[in-house]
Amino acid sequence: MTTKQTAPTGRAPRRPARDALLEAAARRFYAFGLTGTGIDTITAEAGVAKKSLYNNFASKADLVTAYLYARHEEWLGLYRARLEKAMNPKDRVLAVFDAYADHADLAYEHGFRGCGLLNAAAELPAGDPGRDVVRRHKEEVEALLAGHLARLLPDSAGQSAAMARHLAFLLEGSMVRAGLEGNDNRVREARAIAATLIGAL
Repeated sequence: MTTKQTAPTGRAPRRPARDALLEAAARRFYAFGLTGTGIDTITAEAGVAKKSLYNNFASKADLVTAYLYARHEEWLGLYRARLEKAMNPKDRVLAVFDAYADHADLAYEHGFRGCGLLNAAAELPAGDPGRDVVRRHKEEVEALLAGHLARLLPDSAGQSAAMARHLAFLLEGSMVRAGLEGNDNRVREARAIAATLIGAL
């Protein structure tokens, strides 16, 4: 049986339009905000026709929601990479902070501006589906902290839940300051505080 082979063209295969649009939207939304980024800018940067956008997304709002889901998955990837190196429940709690620091250290073309999910939520009106994506992400982060703390405090579910809420607030506050200052220093400081707090458990 013979297989049909094609001659190399010397060009890399084109990415699907949806992927190109999401990547362009991610760069632009993060750097310039949701309202500061128009559809024409996204399609031009993605190198696709405007029709391609509406073939893949029902509206700009639909693209924004897809962008927020993609940011959530991006953070989960950073967290899972850190979790693989964690040796015990305390390390697993700190892996959440490390993933946020890794997020701050990604190569942003126009600089680090803090949590992309919170930045987007600040631009969206109450009741917008995108805000629900952001809320669920933050709830999942707190649930991850609570799960790791429950292994540290197996006989005190109330204490582990309260500590998870405390650490989630610490983490979010540090990300706000990190975004204002444009680096990961505040997140690393928050990690050190968290290490002290759980070290006493």
